[in-house]
Amino acid sequence: MSMVDANIILRYILDDHEELSPKSAEVLEQQAVTLPIEAACEVVYVLQKVYSVDRKTIQQQLTSLVNEALVTMDKPEVFLKALEYYSTSSLDFVDTLLCAYHTVEQQEIFTFDNKLNQFIRRADQSSDNL
Repeated sequence: MSMVDANIILRYILDDHEELSPKSAEVLEQQAVTLPIEAACEVVYVLQKVYSVDRKTIQQQLTSLVNEALVTMDKPEVFLKALEYYSTSSLDFVDTLLCAYHTVEQQEIFTFDNKLNQFIRRADQSSDNL
């Protein structure tokens, strides 16, 4: 299995380059590729900080890549939960990823970040109410 980097995903999502966007579409649509979580974090960061894409749109676009099987990931459930948290919070993506590991895999998270601790507690309360 081959891997893709953030640039392939960005050119595909943004469809903003005459030469590279079609090449990225060819790779994603005709190859079996893995998107490493590290590269996915870079995609989220660049979409938000460089291209000013809103959080909900980022969630929708990256969720579609996974759901349509254009990319595979090692822990897609964790990634999709992180995108969900990201789209509804002001936390950075890495913090929502940590919270998703906690929620999906019951990983204990040690942090001095009060905002992250509060979010984890709220996520725990939400899952207790289900």
